[in-house]
Amino acid sequence: QVQLVESGGGLVQPGGSLRLSCAASGFAFSTYAMSWYRQAPGKERELVAKMTSIGGSTNYADSVKGRFTISRDNAKNTVYLQMNSLKREDTAVYYCNAKLSLIDYWGQGTQVTVSS
Repeated sequence: QVQLVESGGGLVQPGGSLRLSCAASGFAFSTYAMSWYRQAPGKERELVAKMTSIGGSTNYADSVKGRFTISRDNAKNTVYLQMNSLKREDTAVYYCNAKLSLIDYWGQGTQVTVSS
Protein backbone atom coordinates (compact mmCIF):
# COMPACT_ATOMS: atom_id res chain seq x y z
CA GLN A 1 0.00 0.00 0.00
CA VAL A 2 1.45 3.32 -1.12
CA GLN A 3 1.56 6.03 1.51
CA LEU A 4 2.92 9.57 1.62
CA VAL A 5 2.50 11.11 5.04
CA GLU A 6 3.33 14.78 5.51
CA SER A 7 4.10 16.35 8.86
CA GLY A 8 5.62 19.51 10.29
CA GLY A 9 3.00 22.05 9.32
CA GLY A 10 1.57 24.57 11.74
CA LEU A 11 1.23 28.21 12.64
CA VAL A 12 4.33 30.40 12.38
CA GLN A 13 4.97 34.13 12.48
CA PRO A 14 6.22 35.99 9.42
CA GLY A 15 9.98 35.60 9.15
CA GLY A 16 9.89 32.27 10.93
CA SER A 17 10.87 28.79 9.78
CA LEU A 18 9.29 25.38 9.46
CA ARG A 19 10.53 22.04 8.20
CA LEU A 20 8.05 19.76 6.48
CA SER A 21 8.65 16.04 6.23
CA CYS A 22 7.06 13.45 3.96
CA ALA A 23 7.51 9.81 4.88
CA ALA A 24 6.98 7.42 1.98
CA SER A 25 6.23 3.73 1.92
CA GLY A 26 4.94 1.07 -0.46
CA PHE A 27 7.04 1.96 -3.50
CA ALA A 28 10.69 2.28 -4.60
CA PHE A 29 11.21 5.74 -3.16
CA SER A 30 14.73 6.30 -4.46
CA THR A 31 13.62 5.89 -8.08
CA TYR A 32 10.94 8.57 -7.90
CA ALA A 33 11.23 12.31 -8.38
CA MET A 34 9.89 13.97 -5.25
CA SER A 35 8.16 17.31 -5.13
CA TRP A 36 6.32 19.66 -2.83
CA TYR A 37 3.22 21.46 -4.06
CA ARG A 38 0.96 23.90 -2.28
CA GLN A 39 -2.58 25.14 -2.63
CA ALA A 40 -3.88 28.33 -1.07
CA PRO A 41 -7.61 28.98 -0.66
CA GLY A 42 -9.18 29.92 -3.98
CA LYS A 43 -6.00 29.21 -5.92
CA GLU A 44 -4.72 26.36 -8.05
CA ARG A 45 -2.20 23.89 -6.74
CA GLU A 46 1.32 25.00 -7.65
CA LEU A 47 4.74 23.39 -7.69
CA VAL A 48 6.97 24.67 -4.91
CA ALA A 49 10.09 22.51 -5.22
CA LYS A 50 11.22 19.37 -6.98
CA MET A 51 14.14 16.99 -6.62
CA THR A 52 15.00 14.32 -9.16
CA SER A 53 15.68 10.72 -8.24
CA ILE A 54 19.11 10.51 -9.82
CA GLY A 55 21.64 13.22 -9.24
CA GLY A 56 19.32 15.06 -6.93
CA SER A 57 18.98 18.15 -9.09
CA THR A 58 16.43 20.64 -7.83
CA ASN A 59 14.20 23.37 -9.08
CA TYR A 60 12.05 25.87 -7.25
CA ALA A 61 9.19 28.23 -7.85
CA ASP A 62 10.49 31.77 -8.24
CA SER A 63 8.48 32.83 -5.22
CA VAL A 64 10.45 30.56 -2.86
CA LYS A 65 13.95 30.61 -4.35
CA GLY A 66 16.55 31.43 -1.72
CA ARG A 67 14.10 30.73 1.12
CA PHE A 68 13.06 27.09 0.71
CA THR A 69 15.25 24.02 0.35
CA ILE A 70 14.13 20.56 -0.70
CA SER A 71 16.14 17.52 0.33
CA ARG A 72 15.69 13.77 0.50
CA ASP A 73 17.03 10.89 2.53
CA ASN A 74 16.67 7.74 0.47
CA ALA A 75 17.73 5.58 3.41
CA LYS A 76 14.75 6.89 5.39
CA ASN A 77 12.35 7.15 2.42
CA THR A 78 11.72 10.74 3.41
CA VAL A 79 11.69 14.07 1.62
CA TYR A 80 11.94 17.39 3.43
CA LEU A 81 11.13 21.00 2.76
CA GLN A 82 13.00 23.54 4.85
CA MET A 83 11.12 26.82 4.77
CA ASN A 84 12.83 29.96 6.03
CA SER A 85 11.86 33.62 6.02
CA LEU A 86 8.22 32.65 5.74
CA LYS A 87 5.75 35.18 4.39
CA ARG A 88 2.00 35.45 4.79
CA GLU A 89 1.62 34.49 1.14
CA ASP A 90 3.23 31.12 1.90
CA THR A 91 0.05 30.16 3.75
CA ALA A 92 -1.35 27.06 2.07
CA VAL A 93 -1.84 23.34 2.32
CA TYR A 94 1.44 21.70 1.33
CA TYR A 95 1.37 18.37 -0.49
CA CYS A 96 4.08 15.82 -1.09
CA ASN A 97 4.21 14.21 -4.54
CA ALA A 98 6.09 11.21 -5.92
CA LYS A 99 6.33 10.80 -9.68
CA LEU A 100 7.81 8.20 -12.00
CA SER A 101 6.79 8.38 -15.64
CA LEU A 102 2.98 8.23 -15.62
CA ILE A 103 2.76 7.16 -11.98
CA ASP A 104 1.78 9.88 -9.53
CA TYR A 105 1.31 9.57 -5.78
CA TRP A 106 0.06 12.30 -3.43
CA GLY A 107 0.00 12.82 0.30
CA GLN A 108 -2.96 14.14 2.22
CA GLY A 109 -1.40 17.55 2.82
CA THR A 110 -0.30 19.56 5.82
CA GLN A 111 -1.48 23.07 6.64
CA VAL A 112 1.05 25.89 6.91
CA THR A 113 -0.26 29.19 8.24
CA VAL A 114 1.95 32.26 8.39
CA SER A 115 0.39 34.89 10.59
CA SER A 116 1.18 37.20 13.46
